[in-house]
Amino acid sequence: MKGILFTSIISLFLIACSDDQSGLQFKDQGRDVPEFNSRNAFSFIEDQLAFGPRVPGSDAHREAVNYFRDHFSETAGQRSVFVQQFEQEIYNETLPFYNVLVSFGGEHTDRIVLAAHWDSRPRGERDPDNPELPIPGADDGASGVSVLMELATIFKENPPPIGVDIILFDGEDYGEEGDLANYFIGSRYWGQNPPVPGYNPRFGILLDMVGGEGAVFPKEVHSVNFAPQLVDEVWSIAAEKGHGELFLNERGGRVADDHVIVEQYTGIPMINIIHHRLNESGQIEFPPYWHSQKDDIDIIDRNVLQAVGDVLLELIYNRIPVD
Repeated sequence: MKGILFTSIISLFLIACSDDQSGLQFKDQGRDVPEFNSRNAFSFIEDQLAFGPRVPGSDAHREAVNYFRDHFSETAGQRSVFVQQFEQEIYNETLPFYNVLVSFGGEHTDRIVLAAHWDSRPRGERDPDNPELPIPGADDGASGVSVLMELATIFKENPPPIGVDIILFDGEDYGEEGDLANYFIGSRYWGQNPPVPGYNPRFGILLDMVGGEGAVFPKEVHSVNFAPQLVDEVWSIAAEKGHGELFLNERGGRVADDHVIVEQYTGIPMINIIHHRLNESGQIEFPPYWHSQKDDIDIIDRNVLQAVGDVLLELIYNRIPVD
């Protein structure tokens, strides 16, 4: 069965995009756009938190990957889901990791990719009371996944006009502070071991911390360098929909994240929607609950989830020209 599923996902991920910038041109197409349901997205966060911290090697980690497999098998079909499993030794411990790959619209060779990381941090260094405990990861991990899970629910009932692939990266947040070699484990493995050689979607969008209270999304610098047209379109859509107070039309920081690894290893132009800001000294600041026990369900704002979902649906269903 694993071989059958792998063959099926391979066929769905085959791409025939060019390397020019034509895939990054956008225009209102006059198409209908389905509605995003932030209540559903919020419930998907609750489901993830119910497992406990999704730290690689834990029971919660194993239970969560089965939960994702079940959800995406129901929305995309069993043959459109592939779990890329691998092991890696980190800090003298061999751990299992699972990237979850999902495809919608297998009839389309023209495709885009949406991504988030699903693991939660094994330590909360920023917590003044319990710095050694794993964090709940409501925003840092679960929020981006929840948006993608709700998009998958929508794609099932409203097939998008372009092929859409979803990737949940594992092991993004495992490394100790400052040890970037042990962050981004899943995206690095995926980039070095592509299930589909030559995979070349038009573009990618990474979601990271997209549901927290007080969220702001300035234009992350790597994203602007990788795909300026896409950044401009996403932030323009947000402004049109009244979400300019979230999607700030200003330069953000240069955030190391999965999108940098993806671009480095595959050349796919991927942008990052991530909650951060620059302080008066020009240094990146993440939200006050970041890497602490406060990153729990109480800091999740459904209005933020709704805004991110609204913007992505408008982009996917109505702004991408297709043949």
